[in-house]
Amino acid sequence: MGLHLQHVPAWLGVCFVLTTSLAVFMFLRASQWSRSALAVLLLWATFVGALSMKGFFTVTAGSPPRFAIAILPPLSIIAALFLTKGGRRWMDKIDHAKLTLVHVVRIPVELVLFGLFLHGAVPQLMTFEGRNWDILSGITAPLVWFLGYRQHTLPRWVLFTWNLVCLGLLFNIVGNAILAAPFDFQ
Repeated sequence: MGLHLQHVPAWLGVCFVLTTSLAVFMFLRASQWSRSALAVLLLWATFVGALSMKGFFTVTAGSPPRFAIAILPPLSIIAALFLTKGGRRWMDKIDHAKLTLVHVVRIPVELVLFGLFLHGAVPQLMTFEGRNWDILSGITAPLVWFLGYRQHTLPRWVLFTWNLVCLGLLFNIVGNAILAAPFDFQ
């Protein structure tokens, strides 16, 4: 199924921008209003947004696929955070309870994806009616936050396992998105 963005109502775009803004706000709150995080997020959003507006990501021919530009730099930054002493020190300052609540933004993300499906812009497999169960992370986040961080009744291994499952759900949909796109390697 090809992209048919001209049939997508403007309100879905507005919902996407609002959801992205909410995610950034919640992440910055969890990171104690880190200026470096804000700078990186704003630069990255501007860069990817500019490429998107130019239609850069709609070109699916060529190798490596252009979507790699949207995925590899953030993954590299995340790896650097885990692999460097300074990165781990920065991550130690993050409020894990507030970070857990960031998962709630997955609910509007999935609703926007469903709206895009209804308007022919993404395949059904990208929605919760297909192979995307990422919405479960968003639905369970408030419960995990409440039981894990307010009531302190969830052991650390449950919190760790929940985060691994949420990461697996995210990898699942990213993998499905890559396999559903009309790239040369298909």
